Amino acid sequence: MDKEYLLVIDQGTTGTRAVIYDDEAVQLGYSYREHRQITPRPGWVEHDPMEIWENTRVVIREVIVKTGINPSRIKAIGITNQRETTILWDKETGKPVYNAIVWQDTRTIKYCEELKRKGYAEEIRRRTGLPVSTYFSATKIKWILENVPDARKLLGRNRLLFGTIDTWIAWNLTRGTMNNITPERGGTHITDPSNASRTMLYNIKTGKWDDRLLELFNIPRSILPVVADSSSRKPLGYMNKEITGHEIPLHGIIGDQQSALVGQTCFKPGELKVTYGTGSFLLLNTGNEPKYSKHGLITTIAYKFSGEPVKYAIEGSIAVSGAAIEWLKDIGLIKNPSETEKLAIETRGAGSGGVFFVPAFSGLYAPYWNLYARGLFIGLTRYTRREHLVHAVLESIAWRVRDVIDAMIKDTGLKPEQLRVNGGVSRNNYLLQLQANTLGIPVERPANIETTSLGAAFTAGLGAGIWKNTNELAGLRRIDKIFKPIWSSEKREKLYTAWKQAVKRALDWLKDTGEIPSSYAYEP
Repeated sequence: MDKEYLLVIDQGTTGTRAVIYDDEAVQLGYSYREHRQITPRPGWVEHDPMEIWENTRVVIREVIVKTGINPSRIKAIGITNQRETTILWDKETGKPVYNAIVWQDTRTIKYCEELKRKGYAEEIRRRTGLPVSTYFSATKIKWILENVPDARKLLGRNRLLFGTIDTWIAWNLTRGTMNNITPERGGTHITDPSNASRTMLYNIKTGKWDDRLLELFNIPRSILPVVADSSSRKPLGYMNKEITGHEIPLHGIIGDQQSALVGQTCFKPGELKVTYGTGSFLLLNTGNEPKYSKHGLITTIAYKFSGEPVKYAIEGSIAVSGAAIEWLKDIGLIKNPSETEKLAIETRGAGSGGVFFVPAFSGLYAPYWNLYARGLFIGLTRYTRREHLVHAVLESIAWRVRDVIDAMIKDTGLKPEQLRVNGGVSRNNYLLQLQANTLGIPVERPANIETTSLGAAFTAGLGAGIWKNTNELAGLRRIDKIFKPIWSSEKREKLYTAWKQAVKRALDWLKDTGEIPSSYAYEP
């Protein structure tokens, strides 16, 4: 029987990757291009949508050349993407009216605070599972509509479209082809529930765009995409053959963190994954019903496969993980991230030597949600050496994950039996052993740590019929290493109590002291 292949477009915050997998979920090759990070003002973060689209076309062509796969043998395309990032564009010309406003952008913070003061936070959380935050798409759309003159002009002419990055790529990918599932001029204007649930406009219980929220934010329904299954048996559109010479069907769309959950085959309630990147993102599968958080977490849609009910997850976001290791490099304590393992081992069992590090460079996300917190080292003595500081930074990554998992258990009553890890930082064996020790459960690292793109391959492959069900996908998961806890429960809990005391001292620093201008250091 001839091999079948899948093409994945993995569009992230810093770059775009195209990956080809075979029907045994083996990665055959990839191509990657970075894009610019545009920061016109403090707190503003933007991307150029045209640069992202052009990079997408380039990496698709490059990976096909690298692997030598005939495009006619690629059975399906899957898209996974940075979530919440917002684009509005002209459906006739295909040109954005403004740069993409990235999920990290905080320009709408005053409007978010106003919504909270007016008492809308609980209603929004009940309908969407989300806290009121600049993180999500709704306030970004509102900002563009109110501040970009061309947006309102195009809206009046019924030419304006909104999309998160998955929608933007799908629309451009399928532009100019026949049999797309939406009648718009251009390509398929579409998203999936995992991405729609991150807009703060989608009702996660009804599975529809929410009329009440559209009215509240003054956002017209006409600009919103169709919400289709994450994994669709019916093609969601076809890639324009000008890109590769063949019209390949699109069968899967899923947000990046949910895609990593699928790539780790966390299909049962209580199964949990963490993606270690610049930050850390934890998702716990909660099954067929949403679990609303009382402990600073987000309720979200995990995925929707054809013919199956919606699956939900509870999510915790940590702003700083790999970024803390990069910071060690920036300040000269290490030359490259790989040094951290060796230095941590050099403490010869002393660990951090009583030092704790709280990585609150821009506040603390889940479960604290304290934007006034700032980073600190505490417990320093004359005994403290470079290796202790490095060890404390690695420990901080593990303790922050423990914070979120404890909140998940309180919110759901589900106690994970293991933690499945992925992302670049998961290459660090010492960190993963620390993680097992701080949690008291095994930590599993897969053979392919890039499980975000693998999850998109799984969603597309299910839709296209390459794989029949999630049991078959679970059988494809390959384990590289399992890290088992070795600390006693007494040691674990004593250190965790100390960690929480360190966090307590970091909270509200800016609220208590005010912003201290750096120029003070130079004034008499």
